[in-house]
Amino acid sequence: MQHPAELSPLGKTSAYVDQYSPALLFPIPRAAKWAELGLQTGQLPYHGVDIWNCYELSWLLPSGKPVVALAEFRIPADSPNIIESKSFKLYLNSLNQSVFADAQALQQIIAADLSGVAGAPVTVRLSSVREAGQHVLGEVPGLCIDDLDIQVQGYDQPRPELLRCTPEAGAATLHSHLLKSNCPVTHQPDWGTLVVSYRAERSLDAASLLAYLVSFRQHADFHEQCVERVYLDLLRLLAPQELVVYARYVRRGGLDINPWRSLLPGEPENLRLVRQ
Repeated sequence: MQHPAELSPLGKTSAYVDQYSPALLFPIPRAAKWAELGLQTGQLPYHGVDIWNCYELSWLLPSGKPVVALAEFRIPADSPNIIESKSFKLYLNSLNQSVFADAQALQQIIAADLSGVAGAPVTVRLSSVREAGQHVLGEVPGLCIDDLDIQVQGYDQPRPELLRCTPEAGAATLHSHLLKSNCPVTHQPDWGTLVVSYRAERSLDAASLLAYLVSFRQHADFHEQCVERVYLDLLRLLAPQELVVYARYVRRGGLDINPWRSLLPGEPENLRLVRQ
């Protein structure tokens, strides 16, 4: 079956437009992947948001003077559509030689464009380089499990059967820097750090979590859907009272994507990690 992104600019030669063009944005419906994961629109077992960070934003003032800035975009995890990443980059590039009155005017325009394509309100925040420089790199919460000794036998697809738990009640925050998957269209590698935080009547075996995450290594899927798969597999295993699965992916083309899924409502702090 053709992946919806096959119709997008992803993996194709594209002209770089430098005049404002919202038509470049390409939506990918989430419904097909939700159905593959056994989910239904309007009945998602999580709250969530996809945080995108842009490091290559520029436009012109009415005087012709260029401005550079950083941007944060928050897209609701229950929005009907994902915004395909290459189309997002092409859209942002189209601002380079376009004139906007000021940062606030541009912020409002971007929010309207992204909300229209995502099908849900998207929050946009622009920061000057000076403002962004005041934020230090964040520390990954919890215990790193990367030094645990595991045996690895397969990398082609996620293997939830590797996950183990014990009957004792537990609560923990664990993280790994060994998350890797591949783009489903271009097959380029996507690198990330994944955080799991839970409270349940069972305790997750940390080594089994690491082995499970390594099994994604050759799996082809988008960032958002990898995180949702991890979340759902842990939800079934632990039947938790609290569960958060959060990935911080390494940027590509000036954008990084950071999906957050939680059993309880809320939103995460946007902490930039050392690999970002």
